[in-house]
Amino acid sequence: MALSYESSGVHYDQLDAFKRACQRAARTTAGALSSHGYAEAASTRGESAYLIEGEDHFLAHVEEGLGTKNLVADAVATLTGRTFYREVAIDTVATMVNDLITCGALPVSVAMHAAVGDSAWFADEARTGALVAGFAEGCRQAGAVWGGGETPTLGGVVERTAIVLAGSAFGRIAPKDQRITGEVRESDAIVFLASSGVQTNGLTLCRRIAAQLPQGYLTPVGHGDPRTYGEALLAPSVIYVAFVRECQRRGLRLNYLAHLTGHGWRKLMRLEEPFVYEITAPRPAPALFRFIMEAGPVELREAFATFNMGVGFAAYVSPQLAPAVIAAAQATGYDAWLAGRVRREGTRKAVVVPDLGLAFEGDTLQVR
Repeated sequence: MALSYESSGVHYDQLDAFKRACQRAARTTAGALSSHGYAEAASTRGESAYLIEGEDHFLAHVEEGLGTKNLVADAVATLTGRTFYREVAIDTVATMVNDLITCGALPVSVAMHAAVGDSAWFADEARTGALVAGFAEGCRQAGAVWGGGETPTLGGVVERTAIVLAGSAFGRIAPKDQRITGEVRESDAIVFLASSGVQTNGLTLCRRIAAQLPQGYLTPVGHGDPRTYGEALLAPSVIYVAFVRECQRRGLRLNYLAHLTGHGWRKLMRLEEPFVYEITAPRPAPALFRFIMEAGPVELREAFATFNMGVGFAAYVSPQLAPAVIAAAQATGYDAWLAGRVRREGTRKAVVVPDLGLAFEGDTLQVR
């Protein structure tokens, strides 16, 4: 029987309904900004980052959580004696700053939230040292200061042996015309930037797969990948800040950016406007994702609806700018390629991948 994200206990319909309820209530508080000389930026609700408009700049704010990837690190440490908390910490920073830059904001400050079930969690010096070093490294990659954090002990809420990693970050857009507003047009090019693997999404399903494998996380990935399943899952996320910064430096206008995390490739249609996002040049799934689909088993459609499938970030740009945007990405160390185009098809909103026979209609993504 094929596995799905829902079968592992994650129901996006329920999560997204709560998010929409929060957005409706949150809008009623926007008037508080006026006393500070700010206003809520138009069309910011439902995007990856919240924007506050000032006279000559925008401020951007995000809050994000790692999810359950640290549980994979704990399990692999038990099996191998190796700590992967440096990688997990980079992941935590990445969840925040990769959302922040989708509006054109460059990160200024990042804060850590590390909640444990028992303060004895911090007694493992190798683990905590790796966590601290990795969080600082993630901030350096993002060009942001590590501004502070919180370390509550929440016995009865968090498992005694576990930690919940999350945080918040703020950034700044100046001058204001650097804001990425979602002005996508028909015929815009879609540029993909590669991921390092699962990054921070779908780990609940990945953990369920490990539980049913005879060798668990020590199972070889195969398909030309020399790593074990656990090692491959724990590859640190790519931080895409340098790409956006370089595009701004070169004066390359980015019409929209999508961070492919929850909802997999469905996130390509996060904008409200009815476009069809046609992916004409999908790459073969990386070895890790082929392993996941076979080991689950996980059907192709479910895999693309849950995982990034080798794509961590997408940029929508005017077709004539696509080569320059790809060059900017490659110059800053990213693997990037021209993946598809935006087109109109009446009022239809969808992500389609003709080569794979996949189509995700607009009603499969309800985050607003």
